[in-house]
Amino acid sequence: MEKTYKYAIGIDTGVHTGYAVWDTEDQRLLSCKTMKIDVAMETIRETWEAGYSILVIIEDARLRKFFKGENMAAKQQGAGSIKRDAKIWEDYLTRLRIDFKLVNPTSRKTKITSEYFKKISKFEGRTSNHARDAAMLVLGYK
Repeated sequence: MEKTYKYAIGIDTGVHTGYAVWDTEDQRLLSCKTMKIDVAMETIRETWEAGYSILVIIEDARLRKFFKGENMAAKQQGAGSIKRDAKIWEDYLTRLRIDFKLVNPTSRKTKITSEYFKKISKFEGRTSNHARDAAMLVLGYK
């Protein structure tokens, strides 16, 4: 039997951590913002300690095998720190025994406009690219 979760939390790793919370029962996006990695980690820990059943879905740059286009070398350089962040998340959630899933960055649509995001998510608040990318990890999760 597959485990069910009250919240699916999307994390887009990087200097500006995208953080999104999807209510799996009400099928709606509750939160979509950008924060520092330590604040995101603390928020997840507090949610879990409050007794909520959560699944954290993390974009894992370690699963990406290629870079293309302009600035390929710069993209590879930046991916190094993002890969480190994914490892930090993996270690942190494993230690706390919080359920998580690592996903390939190329497995979903990213870098969508705020207008398109509002249309598909029904979320009315302001969002950043990072926050929208995090939300795309969890949008529609059941």
